[in-house]
Amino acid sequence: MHNSQRHSATTMEKTPFLFIVLFLFLNFVAFSTADSVYDLFVKCFSENKIPDSEISSIIYSPTNPSFTNILEDYVRNRRFNVATTPKPNIIVTPTTELHVSAAVLCSKKLGIQLKIRSGGHDYEGLSYVSTQDTFVILDMFSFRTIDVNIADETAWVQSGAQLGELYYRIWEKSKVHAFPAGICPTVGAGGHISGAGYGNLLRKYGLTVDHVIDAKIVDANGRVLDRASMGEDLFWAIRGGGGASFGVILAYKIKLVPVPPVVTVFRVERFQNGTAADSVFQYQQIVEKMDNDLFIRVLLQPITRNKVRSVRATFIGMLLGNSARLVSITDSQFPILELKQSDCKEMSWIDSVLFWTNFDNTTAPSALLSRVPDSVNFLKRKSDYVKTPISKSGLETIFKKMVDIGKVGLVFNSYGGRMSEIPESDTPFPHRAGNLFKIQYSVSWGEEGEAADNNYIGQIRQLYSFMEPYVSRNPREAYLNYRDLDIGTTDNGKNSYTDGKVYGVKYFKTNFDRLVKIKTQVDPDNVFRNEQSIPTLPVGGRKSKG
Repeated sequence: MHNSQRHSATTMEKTPFLFIVLFLFLNFVAFSTADSVYDLFVKCFSENKIPDSEISSIIYSPTNPSFTNILEDYVRNRRFNVATTPKPNIIVTPTTELHVSAAVLCSKKLGIQLKIRSGGHDYEGLSYVSTQDTFVILDMFSFRTIDVNIADETAWVQSGAQLGELYYRIWEKSKVHAFPAGICPTVGAGGHISGAGYGNLLRKYGLTVDHVIDAKIVDANGRVLDRASMGEDLFWAIRGGGGASFGVILAYKIKLVPVPPVVTVFRVERFQNGTAADSVFQYQQIVEKMDNDLFIRVLLQPITRNKVRSVRATFIGMLLGNSARLVSITDSQFPILELKQSDCKEMSWIDSVLFWTNFDNTTAPSALLSRVPDSVNFLKRKSDYVKTPISKSGLETIFKKMVDIGKVGLVFNSYGGRMSEIPESDTPFPHRAGNLFKIQYSVSWGEEGEAADNNYIGQIRQLYSFMEPYVSRNPREAYLNYRDLDIGTTDNGKNSYTDGKVYGVKYFKTNFDRLVKIKTQVDPDNVFRNEQSIPTLPVGGRKSKG
């Protein structure tokens, strides 16, 4: 054997060994870093008078056998649960307000980014993933108490409680009360409410934040504050500005709303080679003028039907009333839909919650107490707002583009009603009057790997780009609770205000600057930061602390 061959063979023999050594070394470094963060937090928690027995049960390092399960239990987007996804150095699972205060104070003292997770439904994983090398998750899943008081029609709901649990606890106390929030039962209340969540009661009652009357929050100084002690500016900011930019939401006090003993729901399909375009066109004409008791959403989905690719339009609606009244309304206001009484189902409000969640009609309300979603897919979402009706030819062009692109669907959520009557400055959520409906772009997939991610994310970006002529502009508005990093990010460095304005104006329009001023006042050190958080004012723009 030649020397060169011997050298090559020796190298080949050594290569696996070197890879193993390198792999073990990198893992040792990672775990050493994690352990050092763990040790620092344990020491800091002790200094904040948290008993050792409590510390050991609420702080988890990657070496803890429960760490992975706790991390993955509330991951709702598989894109952020792969081998290359950055993992936290530790997870803190507080069970008391003192634990939350200690987590805030310790992350502030140590300069470590704190990610706050209430339900994990953040579409971009910002509550449990970071671009920083070192970060900590504060997971609020133990904060799930719901205290319903029917006598004064209020409830306190902690941030880690899920919407399904909230709806069930209301139903336990009253069959004719509800809360106007989202239709997905596993969404965490803290993130959903603080981002101005809403659902099918939007036109009758508005947003979640239009019914928040008090809150408890831990601020950047570790103080537990309620509405009276935090002041009206901060209370304004956490009702639609995203709580994670301003503190840790512990709980909201909400005002319940009345619902009738009987509501009526329907789900009907129309197809591209039939009346789909005409039906969606008429929907746009009447959506602002519909009876406030009626909510209709439209799902547009590319499908294969009779071996031909086309678009299906599914109209899903709910009326706070009986089926006879519903058909009377649609006959006069939305005749092309040709809704029949046989298409309608009368039921209680709690059963309508199950209907919207796609449970079958024999499911008991107790199913809403499950904190485990049916499935967790890879997904990407985006949002837009439509202010003027899209022409029938425009809709047909959009349908054709959806078929050409592949898998991306659109969801139209009807606006108007009570929600649009409230001034845009009343809460940080600015997308009120003047919008016919909001679009959610939606694509989900089950295939793993970078190629699949690039394919489907490329599809949704392509359709989003194509839709530009049909949607709002200057700014092209976006909805905070449909988090989308494509519209801008910040590294929280010296240009954070300039960076933040790019996405901030899209989410908040003219309310952005007020949010920045409040942020600068209550969290000048930017303790509560993420890749799309509210920035502080540049140093030159701040008032002196003296």
